[in-house]
Amino acid sequence: MKQKRFEILRQLAMCAVGSVIYAAAVSLFLDPNGIVPGGFTGIAMIIGKFLPLPTGTLTLILNIPLLTVGIFVFGLKFLGTTIFSVAVSSVMMNVLMPFGPLTDNLMLAALSGGALMAIGLEIVLLQGATTGGTDVIVKLLRKKIRSISTGNFFLMTDGLIVLCSAIVFENIDAGLYAAICIVTSSYLMDMMLYGRDQAKLVYIISDKHREITERILRELDIGATLLDGQGAFSGTDKKVVLCVVKKWLLSKVLKIVKSEDPSSFAIVSTANEVFGEGYKPHDGEQI
Repeated sequence: MKQKRFEILRQLAMCAVGSVIYAAAVSLFLDPNGIVPGGFTGIAMIIGKFLPLPTGTLTLILNIPLLTVGIFVFGLKFLGTTIFSVAVSSVMMNVLMPFGPLTDNLMLAALSGGALMAIGLEIVLLQGATTGGTDVIVKLLRKKIRSISTGNFFLMTDGLIVLCSAIVFENIDAGLYAAICIVTSSYLMDMMLYGRDQAKLVYIISDKHREITERILRELDIGATLLDGQGAFSGTDKKVVLCVVKKWLLSKVLKIVKSEDPSSFAIVSTANEVFGEGYKPHDGEQI
């Protein structure tokens, strides 16, 4: 019990660190220079042009109804760290706003802001949380629409927000700098979270394969395949769970396996390239 409390506190502390870095990117580089980063933060910046409220406050207000829906769909336990991260990042945006901008150079602001956003989001995501906003929307949409990848959902939502910002602010340059910010952030996040094209290939041999598979599908939103096997010594039929996961999700898969069947057998190897939904498109194959 004591170890579990320590783990929860460590998780919340890391979420807080990531949220503060994310808030610094917004308040010290992007917002004061009129660079809209996409997501609910970008929507809040657009609304802030018409309402006398700070970006952090508007971001929190926008997230409240969405997180309420998310609690009913995913549960309070699943979104607890996300709610915490949203609250910390929203408050810190308001706290840090008087200190910005740290640079008036729009290119430096876009690059620095995008890089800090990626670092902050990576820390939060590695704790199984998000900073709310479009992250939760994409998760909700992915439950209904499986034919469009998560990356494409983010690209569409952020692209639409950036386009709206260029129209509202009547400044195409600001929209282009915002695009640079998003590309920088997306590229760095992919590199830090996933590596280049590498993923982890996991084989799980367990008598509780059904329970493990159900939790992997439900909690991690990734696919799995059941293979037929046979124990060489016992001669009994076995089911082998095969799944390919992003590197940052591997620890979560192993935690599920351990909690369901501590006596299970798991084999982990590296998949250098993966083609299909959530990874490389098949038409991008290079021989």
